[in-house]
Amino acid sequence: MSKTEIWHNPRCSKSRETLKLLQEAGINPDVVLYKETAPSIETIHTVLAELGIPAQALIRQNDPAFKALGLAKDASAEALVAAMANHPAIIERPIVRHRKKAALGRPPEAVLALFE
Repeated sequence: MSKTEIWHNPRCSKSRETLKLLQEAGINPDVVLYKETAPSIETIHTVLAELGIPAQALIRQNDPAFKALGLAKDASAEALVAAMANHPAIIERPIVRHRKKAALGRPPEAVLALFE
């Protein structure tokens, strides 16, 4: 991936703030509406490596979909990655990817480190 992209949910205030922050910094990322076009298992593994975090840290554990799936925080990484691919609403957001690195926009300013 050579361009910048944001995994964006327009209904999420942190996602909107992160996109606005990038645009104000002159960065116009490709906007990936990940809930509409779910990432593949392979892509999720790549993003986890870029973020340097385990699958458990990318899950929105308080999301109703996570609870409805009957998943536990200590589920295997493979089970969690498969769940994220099949139910992208449980992926923590927003994620910004740039030059084979990624950052989670919580807080939104955290993504600016990718551009230093």
